[in-house]
Amino acid sequence: MTGLAEQAGVASAAPAPVESYAARTSGLRKVYGGTVAVAGVDLAVPRGAVVGVLGPNGSGKTTTIRMLLGLIRPTAGSVELLGRALPDETDRVLPRVGALVEGPGFHPFLSGRENLLRCAAFEPDLAGAEIRPAVEEALARVGLDAAAGRRFRGYSLGMKQRLGLAAALLVPRELVVLDEPTNGLDPAGTREIRQIIADLHAVGTTVLVSSHLLSEVEATCTHVAVMHRGSLVAQGELAGLLESGGPHLMISTPDLATGLEVLRDNGIPARVERGELRAELSDVDAPEVVAALVRAEVGVHEARRGRAGLEDLFARLTEEES
Repeated sequence: MTGLAEQAGVASAAPAPVESYAARTSGLRKVYGGTVAVAGVDLAVPRGAVVGVLGPNGSGKTTTIRMLLGLIRPTAGSVELLGRALPDETDRVLPRVGALVEGPGFHPFLSGRENLLRCAAFEPDLAGAEIRPAVEEALARVGLDAAAGRRFRGYSLGMKQRLGLAAALLVPRELVVLDEPTNGLDPAGTREIRQIIADLHAVGTTVLVSSHLLSEVEATCTHVAVMHRGSLVAQGELAGLLESGGPHLMISTPDLATGLEVLRDNGIPARVERGELRAELSDVDAPEVVAALVRAEVGVHEARRGRAGLEDLFARLTEEES
């Protein structure tokens, strides 16, 4: 990683073996006229991971996903899905991939069930007798079984999203790509999507999800990839990236003022944050911090290692360069 990632103090992870990736891009670039939408992205999606792709509007997230799925051709660079190069092996690899990108497109005058039956008919892994059971199972999985007989044109935005997700899950997939899957959903629907992602992860399916909801990404994803101005500024395990924000210790004490004075007298950077002491661990270990307080007879009710939230990490990585 270079540029903003280095400024933010985010370390890159050691490269994994090629076979451990469900999707990879190398030097991926897309130019529209004089506008560079994606600039040399090297994305690596580990097999079995849930990877959240984050970035401000116009950062290149959806364009990258569309190139990854062969929906648009890159100006330069290469794409590999499930160990096979695109576009040469598109027909062999895409049946193993489920996707919901930029909202689902269905026939407005057909019901949800009828639309899904048409989709299922084109699935190479579904025989004739297996189509209807697969459709009913997918409808139930996304909570649309009660509304399956209604015409698609009468569906709300959230219901349309659910039907698109059902189409992506008609058969078991090795990789599922979801672009803003909770768009238009109420809190209950959002929780259901979170559970579906968790279920996919539990059976070893790789999930790549683009979202602007940082709380959802933090709750569901094992890895993140952050894009800014068409470039990939950070990627890796979520826990590791959050730790890169600066290790610190949060201390609950009944004597904040004295505790703060003690830590500073011992050369430990500290401040009061949300009614607790926050001690930076850049040059000192956690036991030393607690020991300094105990020696000064400052009561320590609780001490826990803290980390930056995803919102803080996102802000650091996407802030304007000075």
